[in-house]
Amino acid sequence: MITFDQLSAGLPDEAFVTDGLLTKRVLRAYALAVLAPRPGEVLWDLGAGTGSIGIEWCRLHRENRAIAVERNAERADRIGNNAASLRVAEQLTVVVGGLAESIDGLPAPNAVFFGGGLSEPGLDQCWQRLPDGGRLAAHSVTIESDAVLVAAQARWGGELVRIGVETAEPLGALSGFKPSRTVSAWGVIKAR
Repeated sequence: MITFDQLSAGLPDEAFVTDGLLTKRVLRAYALAVLAPRPGEVLWDLGAGTGSIGIEWCRLHRENRAIAVERNAERADRIGNNAASLRVAEQLTVVVGGLAESIDGLPAPNAVFFGGGLSEPGLDQCWQRLPDGGRLAAHSVTIESDAVLVAAQARWGGELVRIGVETAEPLGALSGFKPSRTVSAWGVIKAR
């Protein structure tokens, strides 16, 4: 049995059971660096997919809490199972539903991560709930979501980067690098 006892962000992807909607290790480590978790803080992991961001947030300190919002019930169950297997089930709450109807009743976050379901109205809704000094990170793989991030960065500042990752794998008798889908990543701290 493989154990995942590391205390840093960026668990191997194999630590999570997934249907493919997983923020990959390199991107997860980058997002958590931008989100800058501190003990006792609350994260909203929106469009949570596999729940990897919220789970790793919780693993960084036993007082951290995360709320994973996922509209797909099967994925939501998987998030709960991943949280249990990685020993943070009591720190992570899974909410099944869409963003707009789900976040109104949630406790205020210290940080927000958009992994899926990024839209301008959703981003605005989260920005309003984020306290001064709160951190927000969002990832995009589509042109439409990229446009939302470009507009958000023009409005609120922060850092907008494109991250391309290539992984070595067999190529005939040799090896070559296979590129993953490039991700746009925006991170911002809400000004005090």
